[in-house]
Amino acid sequence: MQAPKNYSRAPITEALMEIQVKLPPEVRLDILAQVYSSIQAEYPHREEVLLFEGQMMVGEEVGATASQSPIGYIASHDDKKQILQLRLDSFAFSRLAPYDCWENFRDEAKRVWNIYKSVTDPEAIARLALRYINRLDIPLPVGDIKEYLRTFPEVSPDLPQGLSGYFMQLQIPQQSLGTMLVINQAIVSPPTPDFVSIILDLDLFLEEDIPNDEIGLWHILEQMHEQKNIAFEACITDRTRESIN
Repeated sequence: MQAPKNYSRAPITEALMEIQVKLPPEVRLDILAQVYSSIQAEYPHREEVLLFEGQMMVGEEVGATASQSPIGYIASHDDKKQILQLRLDSFAFSRLAPYDCWENFRDEAKRVWNIYKSVTDPEAIARLALRYINRLDIPLPVGDIKEYLRTFPEVSPDLPQGLSGYFMQLQIPQQSLGTMLVINQAIVSPPTPDFVSIILDLDLFLEEDIPNDEIGLWHILEQMHEQKNIAFEACITDRTRESIN
């Protein structure tokens, strides 16, 4: 297996870190507003996140009701490339293309998480997730997808081999950390007609035995990032590496 490396033309379209939390019952939107006020200078654009709930009623008459309630905020940079979610159930940080490097991504997420944590004082962390969405642009004509991908749907030789579209999902337990790796792969619209574009979406999450201390939390996230890199390298070929290097 190839060792993980940095690519000069990394195909990452979005990187996302999410930390789901259990907050004290007294934490409400006004507390999250305090978090936002601390980072407003860097993230000046704010929108409410709404929770939609519906209820079906069955009796002499059948009917349905729906309601919505605010559960947090989305905040973004002026360039809309860095986005925060400050919610009553989670903290999330995402970076859209161009993605620089893990160290810068991690450090900014950690900086804002420390503000969120100091203000909200979470009782527990329920889930950790790292998700990297990659778009691989493969020039046409494509003789065999095996030239670019090592993980892909295999079509029976008794069927026509041309594909105009597909969606594949794999769920692979990672024994070393107790994480789950979800690989989503699909054909999407290309940037120009001269390419076929394939989404390689790597979603890695942990839901048990999550440390609540800062050192343990970020150590786990470092290990999850390494697992993500290993998974990416396991899915691609040298020909793909050449195209993004």
